[in-house]
Amino acid sequence: MSAKAIVDPKLDLVLERTVDVPRHLVWEAWTKPEHLKEWYCPKPFSVSKCEIDLRPGGMFHTTIQSPEGQEFPYTGCYLEILPEQRLVWTLALLPGFRPAPRHEFATFTVILTLESVGSDTKYVATVMHIDESSRVKHEDMGFFEGWGIALDQLVAHVKTIQQS
Repeated sequence: MSAKAIVDPKLDLVLERTVDVPRHLVWEAWTKPEHLKEWYCPKPFSVSKCEIDLRPGGMFHTTIQSPEGQEFPYTGCYLEILPEQRLVWTLALLPGFRPAPRHEFATFTVILTLESVGSDTKYVATVMHIDESSRVKHEDMGFFEGWGIALDQLVAHVKTIQQS
């Protein structure tokens, strides 16, 4: 059984919204590479590569590409998977729970929780940072705007899945 994240406002950033798409499709958008590539980062950035090994210790890898073609690869490790309810991953570990080399964003862990609210989904993304300066830097880089835009893109993408 998973414990609820205890949010520390000095270390954590939280994006919480209720979105008008079903929980199972939000889960699919987060766990299938062909869907994640469509919404994961604010446009005009894109995801040029995505690999998902959806199991504890499995790999979560994305390569984000800027409009100018610069690539930003990130590899992390899944820690917990409760289908359609909770997804926990970190960039502090590599697949197989191996310690990751420290880099700018290798210091955070994401806890994504999904809850059905009628036909909608309560979406809570908690991003836990190693220290206050990392949290402040992530917030100053536009966490709320960027993660909010990505969530809007996820919802729009899920609506196209619903129509097909």
